[in-house]
Amino acid sequence: MPQAITFHRRHAALLLGALVGAMACGTPLGAHAQDKFPSKPITLIVPQAAGGANDAIARVLAQRLSEQMGQSVVVDNRPGAGGTLATAGLARAKHDGYTLLVTADSAHVIGPALYKNAGFDAVKDFEPVAPIATAGYVLVAHPSFPAKNVGELIALAKASPGKYSIASAGNGTLNHLIGEMLQKAAGIQLQHIPYKGSAAAATDVVGGQVPLSVQSLPSAIAFIKAGKLKVLGVVNEKRVAALPDAPTIGETLKGFGQAPWYAMFAPAGTPAPVVAQLQAEVAKALDHKDVVDKLAAVGCEPFKGTPAQLGALVRDDLVRWQRVVKETGATVD
Repeated sequence: MPQAITFHRRHAALLLGALVGAMACGTPLGAHAQDKFPSKPITLIVPQAAGGANDAIARVLAQRLSEQMGQSVVVDNRPGAGGTLATAGLARAKHDGYTLLVTADSAHVIGPALYKNAGFDAVKDFEPVAPIATAGYVLVAHPSFPAKNVGELIALAKASPGKYSIASAGNGTLNHLIGEMLQKAAGIQLQHIPYKGSAAAATDVVGGQVPLSVQSLPSAIAFIKAGKLKVLGVVNEKRVAALPDAPTIGETLKGFGQAPWYAMFAPAGTPAPVVAQLQAEVAKALDHKDVVDKLAAVGCEPFKGTPAQLGALVRDDLVRWQRVVKETGATVD
């Protein structure tokens, strides 16, 4: 009997040693379940206020990703300083794939061109995950504004320099920069009035407090269809499907046109397999008819690409917007 007890003790010791060894090698029991991504909710930080294009796109994507990945995907709006504050905060977030940035080119590449210290490096501080969408942008006016198109606006503004004001979503936003580019290209002077978000700016144009604004279609499309705003021109290089009869600004000012984009980024150091999985999930979402239809309803189109392609776009646009800021003299003051 004593021999049997000795055997069992030795056997238990061997089993315990094997278990400890396995754990030391990084293969604990249940490791595969623990390593599965995602295993908890994901937060999408949006560096703009609710009601704008960035917010609308993020919410459409979040709903679909949640259904695909089996985890809650939450949108967290953090506006301020043209989106640079939230972007800088994301750069310092834990790089595990659970805190991500869904942002516009305005915050990611225009902000660093405008601010002396944006608080982040658009290339080094982030892992590009995936492009998401492009959005239609329009120059809109209150229905009572005397100009019916960009040509008539230019004539009015040249006759009375500085008389007319133009609202934006805030200093350093894409709306702001497009307004500055329009003035430079047309040789006119408008008074810039920054708001805290596109929705607030659009509301005041609808209310007649400000006559003009550059707006994303997600922010303005409902007002346009209700006749509360009129379109003077489309900012994009081509006419947009949501407003096929609206001419582009480039049809009056040759060479004028932008292609605003929205994309997902993770903090630098996020594991490559996590980035690859997120990119695949975004691409899958953008193929879903419900997502395509919801984006189209607010004047947006899916924009698919790889992390490498998004990284190249960021580098190219940083150079381009630095040139635009220098040429227009745009400031955040």
